[in-house]
Amino acid sequence: MGFVTAVVFAVCCWFSHGVAGQEEPIQTFVIPHSHMDVGWVYTIQESMHAYAANVYSSVTEELSKVKERRFIAVEQEFFRLWWDTVASVTQKKQVRQLIKEGRLEFIIGGQVMHDEAVTDLDDDILQMMEGHGFLYETFGVRPQFSWHVDPFGASATTPVLFALAGFNAHLISRIDYDLKDTMQKNKKLQFVWRGSPSLKSQQEIFTHTMDQFSYCTPSYLPFSNRSGFYWNGVALFPDPPKDGIYPNMSLPVTKETVHAYAKTMVENIKQRAAWFRTHHVLWPWGCDKQFYNSSVQFNNMDPLMKYINQNSKEFGVTVQYATLSEYFQAIYQSNLTWEVRGSEDFLPYSTEPYQAWTGFYASRNVLKGVARHASSKLYAAETLFARYRISFPDGPVAKDWALDKLGALRWAVSEVQHHDGITGTESPKVADMYQQHLLQAMMGAEELLAALFLLPHNLMSPSTLGEHYPTKADVDQALEQHVIVYNPLAWNITTIVNVTVTQPSAAVFDDDGQPVPAQIQGSAHSNATYDLFIVVELGGLQYRKYLIKFPENSKAFEAKAASFERRSVKDRAKAGRRLLPVLSECYELLFDQDTNLLHSITYLEEKRRVMITQDFWEYDANGDVKAGPISDNYIFSANGSAVRAYKAVEMEIIPGKIVTEIRQYFYREESDKDYAYSITTRVPECFGTKLPCHRLEQTYSLGPLSLNTEVVLRTSTSVKNNRTLYSDDNGYQMMKRTYRKFTNNTLARNYFPMVRTAYIEDDLSRLVLVSDRAHGVSSQTDGQLEVMLHRRLWNNLQWNLGYNLTLNDSSVVRPTLWMMLGSVSATSKLYQREAVQLQHRPVVMPIDQPQKPWQVKEPKRGSLLRSVVLPPNLHLLSLSVPGWNYCSNHSVHLSHIQSGKDLHSQPDYDRILLRIMHLFEEGEDPELSKPVTINLKVQIKRKFNTDK
Repeated sequence: MGFVTAVVFAVCCWFSHGVAGQEEPIQTFVIPHSHMDVGWVYTIQESMHAYAANVYSSVTEELSKVKERRFIAVEQEFFRLWWDTVASVTQKKQVRQLIKEGRLEFIIGGQVMHDEAVTDLDDDILQMMEGHGFLYETFGVRPQFSWHVDPFGASATTPVLFALAGFNAHLISRIDYDLKDTMQKNKKLQFVWRGSPSLKSQQEIFTHTMDQFSYCTPSYLPFSNRSGFYWNGVALFPDPPKDGIYPNMSLPVTKETVHAYAKTMVENIKQRAAWFRTHHVLWPWGCDKQFYNSSVQFNNMDPLMKYINQNSKEFGVTVQYATLSEYFQAIYQSNLTWEVRGSEDFLPYSTEPYQAWTGFYASRNVLKGVARHASSKLYAAETLFARYRISFPDGPVAKDWALDKLGALRWAVSEVQHHDGITGTESPKVADMYQQHLLQAMMGAEELLAALFLLPHNLMSPSTLGEHYPTKADVDQALEQHVIVYNPLAWNITTIVNVTVTQPSAAVFDDDGQPVPAQIQGSAHSNATYDLFIVVELGGLQYRKYLIKFPENSKAFEAKAASFERRSVKDRAKAGRRLLPVLSECYELLFDQDTNLLHSITYLEEKRRVMITQDFWEYDANGDVKAGPISDNYIFSANGSAVRAYKAVEMEIIPGKIVTEIRQYFYREESDKDYAYSITTRVPECFGTKLPCHRLEQTYSLGPLSLNTEVVLRTSTSVKNNRTLYSDDNGYQMMKRTYRKFTNNTLARNYFPMVRTAYIEDDLSRLVLVSDRAHGVSSQTDGQLEVMLHRRLWNNLQWNLGYNLTLNDSSVVRPTLWMMLGSVSATSKLYQREAVQLQHRPVVMPIDQPQKPWQVKEPKRGSLLRSVVLPPNLHLLSLSVPGWNYCSNHSVHLSHIQSGKDLHSQPDYDRILLRIMHLFEEGEDPELSKPVTINLKVQIKRKFNTDK
């Protein structure tokens, strides 16, 4: 895979060739930092008030006093809030001077320190761009190093992303405890990482793995029971103390304590030095919520470091304040040759034998779904507004208003990518905060989309609000509703959209007044509404308007359900006698009337049948720490094998002319009135149409769960995969997941993240699932693909109780998976595009409520924008108006900043960001994996109606 992007960054390949140098005294680089979670236990507002604003205010003041002092700033959200709402004019001048002198250094520079297991590549790039755009516009700097010290495992996509962003080195920490121990012993914590098997050395990056002490300074002191080297103590919530005295402040450095402090620090430095190849030691000074009282911190560390340096011959160590760039520059100058690591990732992650951090792959399923939906909504709004600006720069949609709406959603989507955000590992009030920010910003984006759809593109055009489509006389007086459908992808599509309506019959017409194939049926989720399925054909980045009329005699096919009586699991011995076929152009699905479960699927192109059954199973989780290992927000620790989560199944089949729907309802007890789980499978009836038939769309309903259960969708097949599966790293590349046996906790340590895609295969067949949100996935038995969809947990671990991190999630979740079955070669051409199409489904926007026909008639007008169509192996990753105001000439841009010009108040509405991504990995398909050359200048002129 690769990218074509409008901005190309030069990569400095520091770490490649050389010979080992001679041994020297240990040179210690003390890196002052504060790990500031954008969420987790406390809301952003609470953290800003209690400590985060004070970090930047006090650090700025203290660095300005002594030129040797340093600090690295990591996540941008808190810094941006401080800069915009707290920092004084004097503090802003001090910050600019500190940056100029290289003493305040921005690391990573993204809006947050994003998670690496369950985030999507689109959103990783977005949150990086949000932070980097602010930094470059405001200070003219681009971060050069990462500091990914807290994400729960390390993806192979992240080093590729950072290399593409022009980083010179990457820093990680959380990897398997036993692997880290081995790497420490063998001095292999540093290496060159080639994260992409397709890009190889084109995008490699030097990578430093934190040792077992990670990003924190040791908190244990042999001479004191306080907070180690954290003289400012522990942050206090909700209000900082008025007298500046915080809990657990360490003993001050005095003549009496300095030697004991020095001895402890030097011992730790030497312990760390033994794990690395050079005589340089990165000593991170800081931890969670530190440096809110920087004067206390520096006023104690200054004399301690001075004492060590004065006695350096005795200690064998020198110490200095440093930024990350100073440390990596020293490593570079050591001129060593480094081991190359391939595209393997560091997932999953375990901290102890029974602490596999694989539970968060599925924690807070609702939040994961809302976050991805918000990302999709943002993508649609970005592409439409960018085209609007290109084609109608003088149109009536106010550009500043539009950019405000986009900016709010960019911020919210970026924010939730935090490693305690989309992971579901935060407290309930923080989860609510993320969701509120997302939903509120999505409403703004919907307002923008409506304006772009409905307002005239120039002041001379008639308003579309008065349009009326020509229809048949027999439906003229029926109620009607108007719907706009937008295809945000740069591919032509033919697909089915579902509009919820309140009438049992309908007729649908396009913007040319022609009838459109449609089907109406009772809703799966409500007795008061109906599902109206409409076949839409849309060009790339185009929208169309549809008129829905509600006459007494429906023009849409009215589909009726056939119900099958409830079947008990006790009757399984009778299975396989009465099989009911459901046909499409691609598949024959057989459902067993004795179990009401799927029995098998035949993919018709090769006439090959695969036995397939799908149902729900649950793992029982232990909640008592005295009884054994527990599951929580982070950790999955099953209390034995999964058990069947139901005792009876009902089924309905609704045969249609557009789609046949199979609804399966799973009951915990045979006599239960309400079902606990459901599967709704939609099989397109696409004979003789352009509709894709290889996609089986499935939506599930789960919850509320019983307490301390973790529920999985288990797809059991005849595929001989030997418990090997493939799942994606951040939607970017597929990783082979070979089943491994461990001394302890084998089940949980064989769970992996699935962001977009997972599949199992043998020599003949491949079963693929693509998802609308992240899940955990595993293959515990040959032929099995297991997806964890929902978790509800409580435990009595005091740490979890104290921070309210027990995941008592009583929500009902409705995730979607698309399933494909076929040969390896056939599915290799499909699943990458299918995953993108699921992520970016057409935007369906009803623009009014059912009412009597409008009497004003105006000329009909569809989308005035040309179709934009890329080759099938290319994806339009970004098309947006970022709004950041900077000169392309770096020197000129710096001069504007130095002159005090307020660039942020003057957004650039004319700079368009374009990114194009190649979807296929090297060797994945004989044709589609080939490189593609496109002439951007010609394409932009032709596709975007512009001569610019």
